[in-house]
Amino acid sequence: MEQDKKAEAKVERDRKLGKHRSPLQVMAGLIYMIKPLLGWMFVAIFMGCLGNLAATFLTIFGGYGMLDVAGIDVGFSFFTVVTILVIFAVMRGILRYAEQSCNHYIAFKLLARIRHQIFGALRKLAPAKLDGSEKGNLISIITSDIELLEVFYAHTISPIAIAVITSIVMTIFLGMQHPLLGVIALASYGIVGLVIPVRNSRKGRKRGQDYRDSFGDLNTAVLDNLYGLEEIVQYQQKENRMEDMAWKTGQLEKTSEKLKKDENVQRITTDTVILASGILMLMVCGYLVQTGQMEFYQGVAAVIGMMSSFGPTAALSALSNNLNHTLASGNRVLNLLAESPAVKENLEGAELPVGEAVFQNVRFCYEDAKENVLEGFYAEFEPGKVHGILGKSGCGKSTLLKLMMRFYQVDAGSIRYGGEDVNDIRTESLRKGISYVTQETFLFHDTIENNIRIADENATREEVIEAAKKASIHEFILSLPHGYDTRLTELGDCISGGERQRIGIARAFLHKSRMILLDEPTSNIDSLNEGIILKSLEREKKDKTILLVSHRKSTMGIADQVVSM
Repeated sequence: MEQDKKAEAKVERDRKLGKHRSPLQVMAGLIYMIKPLLGWMFVAIFMGCLGNLAATFLTIFGGYGMLDVAGIDVGFSFFTVVTILVIFAVMRGILRYAEQSCNHYIAFKLLARIRHQIFGALRKLAPAKLDGSEKGNLISIITSDIELLEVFYAHTISPIAIAVITSIVMTIFLGMQHPLLGVIALASYGIVGLVIPVRNSRKGRKRGQDYRDSFGDLNTAVLDNLYGLEEIVQYQQKENRMEDMAWKTGQLEKTSEKLKKDENVQRITTDTVILASGILMLMVCGYLVQTGQMEFYQGVAAVIGMMSSFGPTAALSALSNNLNHTLASGNRVLNLLAESPAVKENLEGAELPVGEAVFQNVRFCYEDAKENVLEGFYAEFEPGKVHGILGKSGCGKSTLLKLMMRFYQVDAGSIRYGGEDVNDIRTESLRKGISYVTQETFLFHDTIENNIRIADENATREEVIEAAKKASIHEFILSLPHGYDTRLTELGDCISGGERQRIGIARAFLHKSRMILLDEPTSNIDSLNEGIILKSLEREKKDKTILLVSHRKSTMGIADQVVSM
């Protein structure tokens, strides 16, 4: 029943967040982000409209000049025509540069702002978000998806506005020559700039989303293979992993080929409509000139103007292909920004009080799980003691510690520190007052000293060494060529799992917190070093509450109290 409610809540949340937005909704969400730079966008649109109209009328006045040379009166002298041509030519270059400069300024400013928002969102969503998400997809969103939005901000928004405005101006101009010409122009611009792009967008929307999802899946597979290279070699899984990579790459290529095919069809359709519109305009103008309803020079200007004014609307038609990729990326970015954290950070709560930690009838189930991890759990952890939590894998030991850190919230019951509910404690105070050592210690591409000092950036070298001694890692560090200044490779692969684990424990000792939570802290450590670490924990317990999670009974030897799960 509880799981059904959670599933329904998730569906409702997805609906409210709009995870499957329409293209217009995605565009609206992305356009809303332009608000701080709206002035620059108006400048870009204004410059773009003037530039495109200058290019169109450059050809029209060129036609006037040729007619004047042929002895046909067009209402302008040849000198006037040449002067206008020079002015329009210079204006076209300047205005084009100004438009592109404004668009790219907007794009790069917004991309930086969006990246800042994405990292801010991940900070709020972590660590629960990272527990249940494919990291390859997150990397894809942070890198390529955000980068694709540059196309939208620099080459989509202002071109749409420019196409609409220039089409209206040209429709009015051609309508002034004869109302029928205005109707033909409006219909032609509408087909090229609206009908074809919308049709193509609807057709390729799902493929664009599939492409971005496939790209994320491939990223995840690449990361898995890089991180698990030793296991792949050891268990001779190279062929299987290569086949999986090849299949994912094939899926990506198939989707890409379909999108390219749609792009070619769209391009041919657009060119055909433009050519047909020009021919129709020529035929109608010829008829109107022959019947005396229009002057010859007006007919020439109308045909030239029609054929030379499709640039902005044709650009919209071409944009619809890349737009499928861009809007799919935009949808993924908006989804991440709109996602609610599993636990909201408490910014104004109480300080972490001194006292025992108490679990009262706690029930908890992960969002996508079918069974409760904890059901009616009760335990008390007093200060000044080492508390052992013993149980087999999957019984909820690690979950217990994550709930104490408030990475997740309980579904029922409560967790209290010194009588204060964990939800009412300021998150910063809670995390500052607890050292949490996970099963997998992450090491940064930095020196060993700086990796330990993460727990306290102001710690001295002496304090770092003291913490390392308690974690039984000091002698190993001294054996390295550069000692504490030794730089670790990415992910700390240059040292063993046990050594990584001991660096994580050293961080906990350096943190100087009132409570230490250790999740299988000695699982990769030999018995001699385990004994040294356990003795250090026993000495530390006087001023702290220590919770030691393990599936091994031998580790529970120093525990003053053991909770079996």
